Amino acid sequence: MTAPSDTDRPEARPKTFPDRLARLLTEVFAPAVLASLLPLVIGVHATGSAPRGLAWGLLASLFSAILPYSLIWYGVRQGRLSDRHIGRREQRTKPLAVGLVLVLVGLGLLLVLHAPRELVALVVAHFLGGLVATVVNHFWKLSVHAAVAAATMAVLALALCPALLGTAVMVAAVAWSRVRLRDHTTPQVIAGAVVGLLTTGLVFALLR
Repeated sequence: MTAPSDTDRPEARPKTFPDRLARLLTEVFAPAVLASLLPLVIGVHATGSAPRGLAWGLLASLFSAILPYSLIWYGVRQGRLSDRHIGRREQRTKPLAVGLVLVLVGLGLLLVLHAPRELVALVVAHFLGGLVATVVNHFWKLSVHAAVAAATMAVLALALCPALLGTAVMVAAVAWSRVRLRDHTTPQVIAGAVVGLLTTGLVFALLR
């Protein structure tokens, strides 16, 4: 019997301190967390008002992160998905595709309701980044964790302050955690980070 592939195995229970740290980083900076919080930050920044900005950001988060990741949780509970990070590559295409449809619905609502331009730019960038990740993951297990972390770094630096490029430390930590837990290989996390920067980051920079 052969050992399970490093890139297609379910979550393992961490047993050492580095493993526990890696699991903590994977959960704290999970795509669902970052993708839910970033629209709130951009919404407040774009409107200059916490109440209005949070309302716009929550609407964007609902369709860009909360609903898509809720469906993933449901799939895990139903036994159709291996885990909440969808560790098996062959299970990723459908949830990612459904997520993209929900992002488009959210984008349509933001446009109809005349949402702030910067927030609309973020959702468009999020969609295109997700589209590239979905296509690649159909053939190869690119790291969505690394992609979303890198995209978050780029958007924060562009929208708020270039000094926030220092959050590259977060990107590196997330990438390390995914490799440490053997959920991804080094090329997969590097590719994820590049996709996040060159799709979400670049599109946001052009549209904002």
